[in-house]
Amino acid sequence: MALPTPVIALLPEYVLTVAGVLIMLIEAVLKPGTSRKPLGWLAIAATVITGCIGWFQIRLGTLSAFSGSIQVDRFSIFFHLLIGAVVVATLLASLDYFEGDAASGVAGNAGEYYALVLFGAVGMMFMTCSTELLMVFIGLEISSISTYIMAGFRKGQASGSEASIKYFLLGSFATAFFLYGIALAFGATGSTSIAAIAAALGSSAPSHMAFLALAMMIVGLGFKVSAAPFHVWTPDVYQGAPAPVVGLMSTAPKAAAFAVLLRITFSGFPSMEHRWGMLLWLLAALSMTIGNLGALMQTDVKRMLAYSSIAHAGYLLVAFTAFPRDGIAAACFYTAAYAAMNVGAFAVVTQVGGYGEKLRTIEDYQGLATRRPVLAALLAFFLLSLIGIPFTGGFFGKFYVFAAALEADHVWLAVIGLINSGVACFYYLKLLASIYAKPEDEAAQDASSVVPAERIGVPAGIGLTLAAAATLMLGIFPGRVLHLANNAGKTLSPDSAQGIAGASPAAPQVSPIFSLKR
Repeated sequence: MALPTPVIALLPEYVLTVAGVLIMLIEAVLKPGTSRKPLGWLAIAATVITGCIGWFQIRLGTLSAFSGSIQVDRFSIFFHLLIGAVVVATLLASLDYFEGDAASGVAGNAGEYYALVLFGAVGMMFMTCSTELLMVFIGLEISSISTYIMAGFRKGQASGSEASIKYFLLGSFATAFFLYGIALAFGATGSTSIAAIAAALGSSAPSHMAFLALAMMIVGLGFKVSAAPFHVWTPDVYQGAPAPVVGLMSTAPKAAAFAVLLRITFSGFPSMEHRWGMLLWLLAALSMTIGNLGALMQTDVKRMLAYSSIAHAGYLLVAFTAFPRDGIAAACFYTAAYAAMNVGAFAVVTQVGGYGEKLRTIEDYQGLATRRPVLAALLAFFLLSLIGIPFTGGFFGKFYVFAAALEADHVWLAVIGLINSGVACFYYLKLLASIYAKPEDEAAQDASSVVPAERIGVPAGIGLTLAAAATLMLGIFPGRVLHLANNAGKTLSPDSAQGIAGASPAAPQVSPIFSLKR
């Protein structure tokens, strides 16, 4: 018996929801002190199943459900797979993290964490496949509430509680902007459907109310992606939240928010591109500059990576200015590359610092290569990818973003991005130099006493291997992901993603440097 279309369309969300509920029920009956790792493996298995369902949905074409408010197409499936991959890597890095501090009692509550990760993923996936702004808002709230709680999951830590409260208060304020934008969009067009909004704006001259509605929605989503000047929460929350949670919230919610922003701007407000294009131009330049300059002044590694994420949000926003030819595909590819290398970097931070996160500053990482050579090499690799060194995913991500900007004649924005990429080398290489610096005898002895040179756990090793392999493959053989990104772009705009060739199914391995169509 064939399943109804609404079930097939939202089957990944159903699987994750059921798995999250099961984890909560099982957690309630487990005895104190019992390992919660099986619950983590259950969450991983459910996420892998959703990935398999996503590959199956690609073969079915576009699925529409609930009066057209849900649309599962190649665009939404691309981000479903990306979010699922980030969730799997985060869960693998978390299994030993919460088990390692039984005295705090957090290990006994790890089941709640696994359920929250799944519920957050449900909200993120719901955002990417919603074509109705109110449905987007519901997905945004589901995702946000889960991340608010996870940010303060290190119970008993004042910094964790501070991070959770700040994230909640500022996040609620930003969500209000997004909701007011939806209300103004309804007032300007008479609908909250993205397709209906595009039709209404295309048949008449765009009003000031419509642009104000879009601007307010950009403010709300700009907070979620840590774009300047809506970034003030990022350093404090990243510093206080658990390292694996930061790895998740710096990638998956951003991917979902960028997917929503792509759908709203390119599909909902294409007739106002000359207005929102300039607005995003300014946000991109501000984010790149403020993020990199702020990172230069940081000594705390997590705060440095927080400002780095602000800068990378700016790089990704550069793709939005290339309307619509290369922008969507470039944004999709960069999101995938950034997710791989940033999740990997925070997975290393999770392993070297442990639950107590004793290694915080750049000086604390001095001589890491002598104590944990494998982790040091992996962190160095992810840092080089964040810089944009060739043969890494970060290089091709920046290449396509800046190439898309040049295609759209935004030469100065590309120049600003290249200058900021050079500035970023200073703080990334500063950490890299500390990792491979020869420590003084006393410093080495103290560091060894804080973090013993223990073996990497099997789950964390799998997660790190997957992140490193994805970052490397995106830098050497990006053809398959480019093919998916092009198909995702064509879903939103038939003329989009034509500038990035080399992603044909017949020859996905062709080097994209020589196949960028002009």
